Amino acid sequence: MKVAIPRRGFIGLLIALALAALTVVAANAPRASAGTSVSAVAEALKESPVYVDPAASAQLSTSDADALAEQIKDADKPLFVAVLPADHPTDNLFENLRTATGITGAYAIRLGDDFDAKADSSVLSNEAVRNLVTSVQDEPTTQSQLTAFTDRALANMGGSAPSSWGSTGTDDGVPVAGLITIGAVLAAGGAGAYTIVRRNRRRHEEEQRAALEKLRVVVDEDITAFGEELDRLDFHPGEPGADDAMREDYEHALDSYDKAKTHMAEAEKPEHVRAVTQSLEDGRFSLARLEARREKRPLPERRPPCFFDPRHGPSVADETWTPSGGAPREVPVCAADRTRLADGRDPMVREVDTDSGRRPYWEAGPAYGPWAGGYFGGGILPGLLIGTMLGSMMATPSYAADYGSGYGDFGTAGYEGGDVSGADFSTDDFSGGFGGGDFGGGGDFGGGF
Repeated sequence: MKVAIPRRGFIGLLIALALAALTVVAANAPRASAGTSVSAVAEALKESPVYVDPAASAQLSTSDADALAEQIKDADKPLFVAVLPADHPTDNLFENLRTATGITGAYAIRLGDDFDAKADSSVLSNEAVRNLVTSVQDEPTTQSQLTAFTDRALANMGGSAPSSWGSTGTDDGVPVAGLITIGAVLAAGGAGAYTIVRRNRRRHEEEQRAALEKLRVVVDEDITAFGEELDRLDFHPGEPGADDAMREDYEHALDSYDKAKTHMAEAEKPEHVRAVTQSLEDGRFSLARLEARREKRPLPERRPPCFFDPRHGPSVADETWTPSGGAPREVPVCAADRTRLADGRDPMVREVDTDSGRRPYWEAGPAYGPWAGGYFGGGILPGLLIGTMLGSMMATPSYAADYGSGYGDFGTAGYEGGDVSGADFSTDDFSGGFGGGDFGGGGDFGGGF
């Protein structure tokens, strides 16, 4: 049985929905009077990746701004672009804008005829930002400059777009077409709520979970091996000859063992594994000190673990080693591997499961970067892994966003690109800029832009 809808009532419903949509548009549209406010710019950028100040509207047309915004959204990257008038205040502009949005990402600003950009290092490295800004300084128009910068930045940056951005097809950040479409669908009897699921973000999360599960097997082996070392040591705090220094080393080793298990149980992403292997490395050094005390030997110096397999314990020397297809480099080695190399034999290498079978960890997936970073912190890791598959992965700008920033020591950034960090970010970690268009900033925040 069909239910007839009175034509007048249906038309009234459409009018009501259209008015509601226009009300929302009016409420959300940026006001010209607030155009010079950093807070107003920040609020607009929370809704859309491109903001054009009303006083600078001649620099970039609405259609060009919309196309740029749609390109950034489609790439699912946390890139923010603002076009401001030449007389806009520049003091601490980037820092204040980043604080006001509270979103980890890369920020590009065209101010009059000048252009500059800065970014959180988890999204783009300082060098990458400088190079990108330099590469577009000679572009003749605002549109060509912003388009060129956007194209190149999206191809190099990491992270995902913030969830606060709406669908594409906007007018100054307001999804007018989307609102009208929703009204029409509702008028035709469509259903209620709409959830925007970002396909790239979901895929990224799934890849990280899969990487963590593969890594969990290796880390559990590390933890088990360390527990077995504790058992083999067979130290008893009350045994004859034990002193306070021995007991302190032993307690520290036990604490490290417990910390490693706790960190692994709480790990949700591959970069969280860094804390696990860092604890294991610390615990093994305590065991090495304890053994030296019991055997009346000189205490060992603090050295990184054996490069070939950190389970071998602290290294005793640096030896020259050449990976397959790579260049020679000095790597820390344990006593046993030092002897093997001296005899012309292969070292005992830590191999892990990959899609291509068992391979050395430096030829495995990117998740092994944080795993190795916990063992080889302090910036020595890049030199060890240069020319290897893992080293090449770690050299890409997107790696830090996926597996933790800090090439070499892998200190986790805490927030990925697109995440809401509020004012909790380091200005030293939010850098970039270039002399020609940095408005006096030059990559830091010591006054000026």
